[in-house]
Amino acid sequence: MLRLLRCSSNNPSPLLLLPRAITTKLLSFSSSSSSSNASPSHSFPPLLPIAHSSLNLDLDSSLIATSFRQWFKDGAAPLSLLDRIYAALASCPDDDPSVDAALAPLHLPLSESLVLRVLRHRPTPSIPNLLLLRLKFFDWSGRQRHYRHSISVFHAIFRILSRCSLTSIVHSLLRDFSDRAQHSFVPRFHHTLVVGYSVASRPDLALLILARIRFHGLDLDPFSYHVLTNSLIDSSDFDLADSLLSHLQSQGHSGPVSTSLRIKSLCRQNKLDDAMVYLRDIERSKLGHRRELIDGGVGVLVHALCARGRFRDAGRIVHDFGAPYTYGVWIADLVTAGRLNAAMEFLEAKKSSEDYVPESEHYNMLISRMLQKNQLDKVYDLLVEMREEGVVPDRATMNTTLCFFCKAGMVDVAIQLYNSRVELGLAPNKLVYNYLITALCRDGSVDEVCQVLEESMAHGYFPGRETFKILSNLLCREGRLDRMRKLLDDALQRDIRPVTYVYARYLAALCKAGHVEEACMVPHMVSGENAGIGRFRYTYTSLIHAFVVLRRVDVLPQLIVQMQERGHSPSRRLYREVICCMCESGKYDNVLNLLSEQLELKVLDQRICYNYFIDGASNAKKPELARKVYDRLVAAGIEPNLDTEILLLQSYLKSKRIGDARLYFYTLTEKREPSTKLYNIFITGLLEAGKTEQAVVFWREARRKGLIPSLQCYEELVNELCLSKQYDIAVKVLDDFKETSRPVSSYLCNVLMLHTLKSRDLLRAWVHSREDWHRQSKPEEISEETSASGRLVLGQLIAAFSGGIRMTENLDKLDEVVETFFPVDLFTYNLLLRALTMVGRMDYACDLFNRICKKGLEPNTWTYDIIVHGFCKLGRRKDAERWMMNMYRNGFHPTWYTMSLYNKTP
Repeated sequence: MLRLLRCSSNNPSPLLLLPRAITTKLLSFSSSSSSSNASPSHSFPPLLPIAHSSLNLDLDSSLIATSFRQWFKDGAAPLSLLDRIYAALASCPDDDPSVDAALAPLHLPLSESLVLRVLRHRPTPSIPNLLLLRLKFFDWSGRQRHYRHSISVFHAIFRILSRCSLTSIVHSLLRDFSDRAQHSFVPRFHHTLVVGYSVASRPDLALLILARIRFHGLDLDPFSYHVLTNSLIDSSDFDLADSLLSHLQSQGHSGPVSTSLRIKSLCRQNKLDDAMVYLRDIERSKLGHRRELIDGGVGVLVHALCARGRFRDAGRIVHDFGAPYTYGVWIADLVTAGRLNAAMEFLEAKKSSEDYVPESEHYNMLISRMLQKNQLDKVYDLLVEMREEGVVPDRATMNTTLCFFCKAGMVDVAIQLYNSRVELGLAPNKLVYNYLITALCRDGSVDEVCQVLEESMAHGYFPGRETFKILSNLLCREGRLDRMRKLLDDALQRDIRPVTYVYARYLAALCKAGHVEEACMVPHMVSGENAGIGRFRYTYTSLIHAFVVLRRVDVLPQLIVQMQERGHSPSRRLYREVICCMCESGKYDNVLNLLSEQLELKVLDQRICYNYFIDGASNAKKPELARKVYDRLVAAGIEPNLDTEILLLQSYLKSKRIGDARLYFYTLTEKREPSTKLYNIFITGLLEAGKTEQAVVFWREARRKGLIPSLQCYEELVNELCLSKQYDIAVKVLDDFKETSRPVSSYLCNVLMLHTLKSRDLLRAWVHSREDWHRQSKPEEISEETSASGRLVLGQLIAAFSGGIRMTENLDKLDEVVETFFPVDLFTYNLLLRALTMVGRMDYACDLFNRICKKGLEPNTWTYDIIVHGFCKLGRRKDAERWMMNMYRNGFHPTWYTMSLYNKTP
């Protein structure tokens, strides 16, 4: 038999967050496990509730894993002998003496029952070439003295071969048997041939052998008749099947199996009503079949009725004739049909009325379907019920339990059980590996993901479609591009075609890492239905950004055009990057050629297209190029709008050609009505170019024309004036700002605090301004100013913090004092920390740091650096070192100045 098999084939092919309720139950489960360790494996104590508030999460995960591990061991223990048999078979060569030597130490008590158990067993851990090992054991046991294979064993081995699509092997074996018995009549051989051909779907040959047996005046045993009849029913030879069943009845061999086969025959002919009548006739006929003896036939009828949607009739049959086997069939059919509530109601009813406990396979079906529907509470209830009822967990139970923990967000428990898989007899299937990999990806555990991935592939499992997408996202995000490349190669070797999205993500990650040449090869890896990698916009944006970094200006225009041909619109920022890159390389003609191509494609509105190119030239600080694009727009007969003219004005300002900018600004003011937007842009541009005095001139001009600059314009103007220590003018700008009745911004207050903490010059300018105002104002105006407390905010702020922190009281509530003036942010806190460290109040500075964290703000580099710098100034090196280590742990580094001061600190 082994020789025939080897000739035919060398390699035969055989989460959601966990609800509090479940957490409490899990702890109850783990609590009960500690007391159940001393009890027999079939006895479990009741679950005890534990308060959720007393949990230590790390400890709980360990306790839960320990509890389930103990339960799994109860299911693995009875199979240890069978696993040892397979381990011995796998460790020896195929010759007979080696097999005898390997199995002799086990002292196996051979019997039909043991051989059938070995043939049906799936060893743990999984062993390759399982079919070969089964055939080795079949041959070895058949050669032992005092033991001969029964027809049931032959039937089992033939079924195994048929299920592996190796019916040709069965035929070869049967032909050998026939040749050996053709000159002598051996009834046992012929019975085996009938069973073998029946299992191999050749009832015609089985009937010929039956005729030969009958010719010699002998007959088959009931078991062989039943196997042959079942084969005839499967091949739709219903008349012959009925004839054999009638023959069995005439010989007095009619029984539950015959009844089940007759019901199966009627069901296969779609005579369901006849089958129900036949079943009730048997009930009334006093044939001696007790209800539990015809349970198999009832199950066949129930399954057939459910398959045709007749659940009401099936329910009546279950109610009238039901027994444990039928209950399991009914539950399985309800689950398959998606009627989970009906299945659970039936199960609860039978538990309370008949103490019915389903088989583990039916529990597994319920759990699997509930997992699909994310009914995690019910899943856990069923797991607890299985344990309390003493149901021994099989491998499917273990696998669904691992899936449950992954989906419930407790991947740490799942990993602990997975790591004990050899000890527990756990054989993870593809679904478990997919759940584990997906859950680990969501936790960001890259190393554990890669380890589980390698182990799954070693067992022949490759990630599913969705799992592959999630896994590729993680590997690309974490920069594991070598591992990603290997994963894609493995997929292609297995003839698995990942979705286009995976290739697009991989290409983007390669571009981000600077591997542009390799990224350009990715589209060649995609074929067939996945050839549409270009349908993702970021495929092009990633390539364009990468080529911009490499200054590959020759391919940039082509990529822009290809991107538009695939229906993607480049953003203004993308145009800007491409144009700046080409300008930096001196490719001005290429910019104008790209403009012409864009206008011909007519993807963008013409005015918008011109604006994008003027903006790009402006950011590249090439005003001449911007002017050329502008002149082309005018020559095309398009009237420039205000946005276009502002972009051209910005091109002069950004390149610091202030004279040209002023001339063009005057041209615009003569051509158009005064515009707040135009003045905002011009004043801000002058400030960025360092022309603060000219910015003040144009600010005054805007105010004379009745225009009110934007808040940003005021903020930047005050900041630049303070930086250049022109505090008198800054105060006048602040006075004018108060006239606009706008609320004071945090940015403006932070600027004032920064400069008031440095010196008293700003306060002097403010006081001098108040004195001049009082001399020039009327009494009623002074009264109005005094009563309007909102207008005094800036003055009070400047007075309170001018020249540093001098107050001796309320230093522990310094941030609360500031909050009375304006909403504080992290920049404000850093200013206060700097002020406290300048006067050496490090105790208050540390308290303020803690209050920053308590308010939900994340300290940045400057926050830590200020504290370290303050301790260094005071010579407190140990404290500075402690804070610097805390700084490093949070991913920040001190400034060069602070580091040099630290190195000088004794």
